[in-house]
Amino acid sequence: METGFYFHSVCCFLIFFSKASTATDTISPSESLTDGMTLVSNGGSFALGFFSPDSSTNRYLGIWYNNIPMQTVVWVANRVNPVNDSTGVLKIESSGRIVLQVQNITAVWSTNRTASVENPVLQLLDSGNLVVRDGNDGNPEKYLWQSFDYPSDTMLPGMKIGVDLTTGFDRRLSTWKNWDDPSPGDLTYGVELEGSPQMVLRKGLQKYSLSGLWIGNGFSGAPNVRLNPIFYYDFVWNENEVYYTFLLKNKSVMSRIGLNQIETARERVQSEMARKMELIGLFRRVYTHEAIELPERRWVYQNSQRENPDTTNSWVNKTMNLKECREKCLRNCSCMAYTNLDISTGNGCAMWFGDLIDIKQLQSEGLNLYIRVSASETDRRKKANVIAIILATVIVAFLGILLVVCYICRRMRKLKDEVEDKNLNGKEIKDENEDMELAVFEFGTIAQATDSFSFRNKLGEGGFGPVFKGTLANGQEVAVKRLSKSSGQGLNEFKTEVKLIAKLQHRNLVRLLGCCAQGDERMLVYEYMPNRSLDSFIFDQSRREVLTWSMRFRIICGIARGLLYLHQDSRLRIIHRDLKASNVLLDSEMNPKISDFGLARTFGGDETEASTNRVVGTYGYMAPEYATDGLFSVKSDVFSFGIVLLEVISGRKNRGFYHENESGNLIQHAWRLWKEAKPLDVADDFLVETGDLSELLRCIHISLLCVQTHQEERPSMSSVVHMLGSQNELPTPKQPSFLYTKKRLKADSSPGIDGSSSRNEISLSLFEAR
Repeated sequence: METGFYFHSVCCFLIFFSKASTATDTISPSESLTDGMTLVSNGGSFALGFFSPDSSTNRYLGIWYNNIPMQTVVWVANRVNPVNDSTGVLKIESSGRIVLQVQNITAVWSTNRTASVENPVLQLLDSGNLVVRDGNDGNPEKYLWQSFDYPSDTMLPGMKIGVDLTTGFDRRLSTWKNWDDPSPGDLTYGVELEGSPQMVLRKGLQKYSLSGLWIGNGFSGAPNVRLNPIFYYDFVWNENEVYYTFLLKNKSVMSRIGLNQIETARERVQSEMARKMELIGLFRRVYTHEAIELPERRWVYQNSQRENPDTTNSWVNKTMNLKECREKCLRNCSCMAYTNLDISTGNGCAMWFGDLIDIKQLQSEGLNLYIRVSASETDRRKKANVIAIILATVIVAFLGILLVVCYICRRMRKLKDEVEDKNLNGKEIKDENEDMELAVFEFGTIAQATDSFSFRNKLGEGGFGPVFKGTLANGQEVAVKRLSKSSGQGLNEFKTEVKLIAKLQHRNLVRLLGCCAQGDERMLVYEYMPNRSLDSFIFDQSRREVLTWSMRFRIICGIARGLLYLHQDSRLRIIHRDLKASNVLLDSEMNPKISDFGLARTFGGDETEASTNRVVGTYGYMAPEYATDGLFSVKSDVFSFGIVLLEVISGRKNRGFYHENESGNLIQHAWRLWKEAKPLDVADDFLVETGDLSELLRCIHISLLCVQTHQEERPSMSSVVHMLGSQNELPTPKQPSFLYTKKRLKADSSPGIDGSSSRNEISLSLFEAR
């Protein structure tokens, strides 16, 4: 597998509570720390002890967050010399030297000897810094040695990454080699002094990413980081040292910057109360060595001699103003470009010589880069500007007319929606054929329940808008899906979900408690699901073993019974059209409940199949006849169930599936193993080791029957439920469809059967209660 390289920051929001800690935070020369013991910082934020990474049996001395359920290591002492057993002992000698020994004999790691000290103390601070200090010194912040000077792959608030110019000491981050091995990898991050100092990410000797110049309030190559509301950071550059650091704006927040050499990286926010993670962003920059030449431009310098050009690529002066910078650049024929150094004060000068590389255009907050061009180029550009002004005038006039037409159309559509909205307001929503008793909430009631839709109560966000946790006045917990005004789900989808799910009563379908349709606001109020969705377990390496095979089999059977109810036992035959792991929610007892009925369709009488030009749903779960021809039926849901069944068994996604020795998707992988008489190889290893193998084999067999290419060869959900609960012999599956749609299907311009204009859509996980 080709490894990706990512630089990311993880911000963990933690609500701290007073906790009495029985562990100490210091070690004296008369004490030691053995394997199995931990040193806990005074505030309880960090712990020091021995650990084994992932599946490795080696033991390492490290520091990790003490308040996070999943062990997150931020520093490792003996990165290159692991302990092979549990005899590791950490001591501090009377000289202040820290020693890690095996069997109290062999030293596998130690620090340099410090200056003479009478009472050396080894202490783990609440910042995550392991320090040696003199216990008799009245200044507790005077350190004889500190782990912050020797970072591993993680940067913590207050840590310096950079170079001491007086001693040459260089503090850099370096990745772990892999999850099992914390020894330094070939990806490093630190300050480099060539030209103008900046942060450089390297893969071996090759530059992979540059921060750009420090411009007073951030780096020119990463402007978006300056907008971060969680922490602030600084770049110090003086005659003694050059370093990058960051500090927290709020002490109730924990943050780290991690460098890792893995396939993916993402920023997460964690609440200690809910113990849940949520994606908040991703940071990645790529550096290339290709010179950038602007279209139809050539560097021509008149009246200049370049026999001895300046070979330095960049030059910086922190005291010059912009005018002085320009004059100096014009006096040097080798100067290609210049700019301010400090965007906030306008002072400082940076100049570049030779080929310009790694230029990027920013939407906002960027520096103005002044590039040198010839006089003839300037004349040509003046003529081009005249033509551009004429064209711009024509385009603006045309766009003005177009905007007026669009405004009129939108206004008419809004008036129509407002008329339809009035039919949804009141104490009950009435179906066209029969009355349905359903609570209708006022907007103020829901706003109060969700603390005005506070970010703290946000459970997730899909393509149609965010979902919030709320508590009603009677204490009942609910999940509120607030449809975005700009979402693809309009009044029709909203009414569809209200009408359908209000009628459905089944233990394996999520229960709709009420709705709100007030003005432009449309919201659905559901029962609260504390365990989020099925995909948050089966695709998460840290949580997958929570769902044992017996629990997964019960979830599989529950999903099947829920679909059977929709297809056969409800008053109307209902096709879900968007069944996937993220649309299966789990209650407090891990019972599955199918959710998100915004795309569902109903059949009446003897109808069994329909077609549409408006293909909606999620690629990777669509039946082939639906994805290519717009045909859907109950067998379309059966196909989606087969995909979900395979994902529950394997712990892998059908869309984006990867295997180092194979190509194709999860269906193709399962079929290949079936033909090779190795069907159990498709299952997650821990399920094979701990689960019922006969049930596993039977479920793999059923999944292949459900994903058959032709819908008539797929079983009905009643047959699936029967097959799951019996030991009868099953039909032999044929080769299934390997359809895998990476691109959007070509949209048909003809109107859909519902009268709306057709477009292909992809459904995101819209309702993701926790």
